This record gives sequence, C-alpha cells and structure tokens, in this order.
Amino acid sequence: MYTELLKIIEGGLVGDKERVYAYAAVLANNLKRQQEHRIADKIEKLLERRATPSMVTLDSFTSKPLDSESRLELVEVTSPYVKPEEVVLLPSVEWEVSQFVEGYERRDLLLAQGIEVQHTMLLYGPPGCGKSTVASLIASSIGLPLVTARLDGLVSSLLGSTAKNIRKVFDYVSRQQCILFLDEFDVIAKLRDDKNELGELKRVVNSLIQNIDALGSSTILLAATNHENLLDPAIWRRFSRVLHLDYPAQEEMRRMVELVLEGKPNKILGNEKKMGQIVDACVEVSHADIRTVLTNALRRRFLLGGKVLFASDVLKELILFKHHGQIEQDYLIQQLLSMGCAHRELNGEQGFPLRRIQTLSKDAI
Repeated sequence: MYTELLKIIEGGLVGDKERVYAYAAVLANNLKRQQEHRIADKIEKLLERRATPSMVTLDSFTSKPLDSESRLELVEVTSPYVKPEEVVLLPSVEWEVSQFVEGYERRDLLLAQGIEVQHTMLLYGPPGCGKSTVASLIASSIGLPLVTARLDGLVSSLLGSTAKNIRKVFDYVSRQQCILFLDEFDVIAKLRDDKNELGELKRVVNSLIQNIDALGSSTILLAATNHENLLDPAIWRRFSRVLHLDYPAQEEMRRMVELVLEGKPNKILGNEKKMGQIVDACVEVSHADIRTVLTNALRRRFLLGGKVLFASDVLKELILFKHHGQIEQDYLIQQLLSMGCAHRELNGEQGFPLRRIQTLSKDAI
C-alpha cells in the first residue's frame, strides 16, 4: 500500500495524471482485499470522475505558445492520418514502432504492475529515411494530436529566450494528452563541451533535460536528428527507446516502387529484370528520394504524351536527381548503359540518337 501511495504522490508532483489514476486503482483493489471497503469505495468514486474523452480534439490546442521576440508560434498542431500499409519501413523498425504504440495504449496495465511506461523515443539516421513518417504513424495509430516544435520560433536570437521557449512548449503539451515531436533535435541538444558554442546556448541543453525529466508519461516525446554525433551524451539517457532508421534494403525498395506505381500504367511491375535494375541502382537512396524519383519519372513521361512508364524513365530520373539536373547527354547515356539499358530502349523509349548510343557503347568497351 505504501508503494502505491508513493507512486501517486510522485505522479501528482510531476503532473502525470495517468500514473495517479493507475496507482489509485491498484490501491483501491489492495484495500478491498484488506477488507477496507469504505476507503476503497471512496477512491473508486473519485476515479469514476476521471474525464475520458473518446477523442482529443484540436480545439483545445488553439492557444499556442509564442516567442516573445518574434511573436512566431512555437509549435504546429496536426492530426495525421497514416495507413500503416502505405508506410515502408524495415521489419525491425515496424516491430519497434508497434511495440512502442502497444506499450502506450496498455500503459494502465503496465503501471498496475509497477512497470514504468516508455513514452520517449529518439529517431536518428540519414535524411529522408522515415523519421517524420514514423512520428506521424505513431500519432495516427494512437489517435493523438502531433505537436511539432517549430525551430524558427523556438531558437531565439535573444540569449536566454530559447530556454524559456523550450519551457513554454513543454508546459503547453503537458496540459493534455498529445505527442510532442522535436525534429532536427541536434539544434537544441548539442554537446555541452562544444567549444564553438556560447555558454548561454549550452544552458539550453540543461533546460531541455530538466523539461524531459519532468514530462509526464501521458505525453509522448519523439525526437529526430540526422546528426546523432552532435547530441549531448546525457540526452541519449532520457529516451527509453532509440531507433535507427537507415536507407531501405532491397525488399523495402521493391515495396516502395510497388506502392508508388500500383494502378499506374508501367512496364516495371511484374518484370523481375526491370525491377532488379531499379533496385540495384537505388543503393543508399532514401525512402523519400525513391518516391520523389518515381513521381518525377511519372510526371515527365505523361506530360510528354507518353502512355506507359518504362524502367529507363526511372533510371534516367534517378541520374538527373543525383546530379541536380546538371548533366551532359553523353554522360547520361553512358550511365544508363552501365545500368543495363539496351540500345533499343535508349533510342525508342528515351529518344537518344542510335548512332550516338552505339558510339558511346563502343568507347566504354
């Protein structure tokens, strides 16, 4: 019984309503077993007053915190809807995300057993590999608003104001159940021994750590960074789960191609050779970039009056994407040849002169 009382007090001090409710329910059950029905009944009646709305509305998030200097809003509030089958992630990442969601949804059960709820997750990896998508997926799966911190307002030009802005954001999200998403996390969580940073900016990390520690388990904290090497060591320990999102493997590339091209006229799906050419060419290309390349290829083909998308369209667009469109035709032809495109494909599908293709092919031998 004393354990439950301590947990209730602890939850009340940090504003963690979920912990208070869960341990109060455990206390009531224990009192009943000890024949203390009168006190148990009173506790249960108090618990019945607990507000349990079926849906958290965005109306309660209208009064957003502002930066006192620029008057910019510090957060953006959205209600994402993401279909899990339209999200392409490594199986290990999918499992970690599902476990995180289940742990939060069944937190009452965990708290009743004295198990702390995991409500913080750090996402890191190369740009475009799904960090923001995972945040939206978690918000959609649980059905909570996604509160994304806006760094243009959060990081103030006035020394000392950034720490105050961080406090404002954490105070804002602690009022109701929601998900706080701190993208580009390294901007406010840098190493405190970085000699290039001013002392005042280093104190921002201390403020961030204090706010994370005080955050109740009813609020989920997700943070994402492309530069995990810049994070202060103490920051890592504040996250119950750390998830690395990397470039897609071959199977994930195939799923991404299938997802984007499904229902669109193409000569790729169902053709293992053509699919293999695209997958082999997309090594260390992010999820977002693969989607962009496929979409650009579709747009270019159909705007030119084409009726069907070819593998050579996708490979051509990938080369142009990697070189930001600044590439000579001869080099483009050579690259396509090296990717396994036949002469007739480059001539018939892409319109390159056959004689030039043959000449460049001979030069490569």
